[in-house]
Amino acid sequence: MKIRSLVLAAGALALTVGPATTALSKVEGDTIILGSAISLTGKYATNGLHTQRGYDYAAKVINEAGGVKVGGKSYKLAIKYYDDESTPARGAQLAERLIQQDGVDYMLGPYSSGMTKAIAPVSEKFGVPMVEAEGASRSLFTQGYKYLFAVLSTSEQYLASAVHMAAEERKKNFKSPSEVRVALAFEGDPFSMDVRAGVIDNINQYGMKVIIDDQLPADLSDMSTTLTKVKALKPDILIISGHSKGAATAARQIDEMKVNVPMIAMTHCEAAKVQEKFPNAATGFLCPTQWVETLSKSDAMFGSAMDWNEGFKADYPSYTSVPYQSAQASAAVYVFKEAFEAANSFDKDALRDAIAAVEMETFYGDIKFSENGNNIAKPMFMRQIGADGSYTLVEKFADMSYPRNVTY
Repeated sequence: MKIRSLVLAAGALALTVGPATTALSKVEGDTIILGSAISLTGKYATNGLHTQRGYDYAAKVINEAGGVKVGGKSYKLAIKYYDDESTPARGAQLAERLIQQDGVDYMLGPYSSGMTKAIAPVSEKFGVPMVEAEGASRSLFTQGYKYLFAVLSTSEQYLASAVHMAAEERKKNFKSPSEVRVALAFEGDPFSMDVRAGVIDNINQYGMKVIIDDQLPADLSDMSTTLTKVKALKPDILIISGHSKGAATAARQIDEMKVNVPMIAMTHCEAAKVQEKFPNAATGFLCPTQWVETLSKSDAMFGSAMDWNEGFKADYPSYTSVPYQSAQASAAVYVFKEAFEAANSFDKDALRDAIAAVEMETFYGDIKFSENGNNIAKPMFMRQIGADGSYTLVEKFADMSYPRNVTY
């Protein structure tokens, strides 16, 4: 059965779902309605689309396998979407509309930590369970929320291992890690600030020197000022975090300005498709990932990580390398299925307790929630882009191609 996917742009909303319109209920006939405000326009649109496709693919697979069984009856999953326009205030407004006007009682998360920070208080206020896949900021899990659960690893882990590898390089050459000179360029959003915090912790641990510490511009369209300083000061490692748009801007301008740094690490490489759009400049980039398709994990619904990867690419053949954002979005939908069946109920609090008790292996990795709602059972991974555009898992410095030395 094809999933019903509803996407309502802000402009069309007043025409299609006005106050007098009969609201959707949480369960319509044999269909369970999940809701999500997701970024389909604005600066997070690329990853918003990756997330939406992950949600839709999971619902399709679950529905084709018989759906969700509650009270001896099978139910299909459908997802009602609104476009939050990458704006936190709009996201919070639409989350309340989903709950109050549309009767949605089960929420899937938005894209990004900032959007999740805006929406989580809304779902919490109404006691609506939300399973999210794209808000990694550790600060989300220090607020005492009871209805927020995340399948991904928290953000301070994203680029911290790149610092460890820079330290390993110095030790291998019988030098002190404190000699490493670091350049940092981060967006000012909650996610990137948490990534930076994890990096700074490790820099301080080794006594490394930060010689550039820049914040990327809000629109993420130009980091030439930072790269001009990089060319002049010649750091040993350049570390960047600015979601998909920041990664695309960085790769483009590294190429245009012919920047060579021995080690470059950045988030969102795959989501920005830097290996396709800027194959020369992207060679040697270190890219953190929440998930790899070669992971030796599996489940009864999606099979192995490779099975999920092949199935997703069959539905969305435009991907040469599937971004982890799509995989973790599918995992979030799978959590709902398992929790509905464990609760054997549509009651929100019973479902919330069932989600909190989830402990399972999936194609995406292990999932077990702490009392604060973050997944404590899955690690982060690091991969390096090769000259052919492929991604290779890097677990230690010896696995790397070093130094990165691109001919422009």
